[in-house]
Amino acid sequence: MNMATQLVPGASVPEGQTPPMVAADHAQLLASADPVLAANKRLCYDMYRIVLQGGHADRAHEFIAESYIQHNPNVVSGRAALESFIRGSRPAREVRPTIELPLVSIVAERDMVTMAFVRTETGEDGETYHTSWFDLFRIQDGRIAEHWDPAIRSAAMLRTDPNSQRLD
Repeated sequence: MNMATQLVPGASVPEGQTPPMVAADHAQLLASADPVLAANKRLCYDMYRIVLQGGHADRAHEFIAESYIQHNPNVVSGRAALESFIRGSRPAREVRPTIELPLVSIVAERDMVTMAFVRTETGEDGETYHTSWFDLFRIQDGRIAEHWDPAIRSAAMLRTDPNSQRLD
């Protein structure tokens, strides 16, 4: 069995730049010989699909611990605070069978799951460029108990809808 992640170019870029690479097969990313790690990856993947991408704050309780610890400086800790953030930053949408954001990888070890994405930004010159984003989750008792990402404090982050990060 080939253990290499199958990556494909996710967008066109100017000549000389390397295109952002994304996973070709999300099922491959979710697979694990360890059923606990597979379940942890699936928990985070489905939370992203349903709550973050789909905007269904009312379903956060299915994935997020009530005492959820948030390390993003724009959102306070607690599931209720996350639900409020979701409601204020994106509409509820149809739940899709896969994450439609440019997912690169899902890595799980012990009680931690890291998801890496391509992120599209606009430079000071107005030009679009691609960089990376990650979300790191700690799982406890079958729920996401803690979250880290590289966010900086910003009023704009409170309105950021990750669905705007899809690639062409």
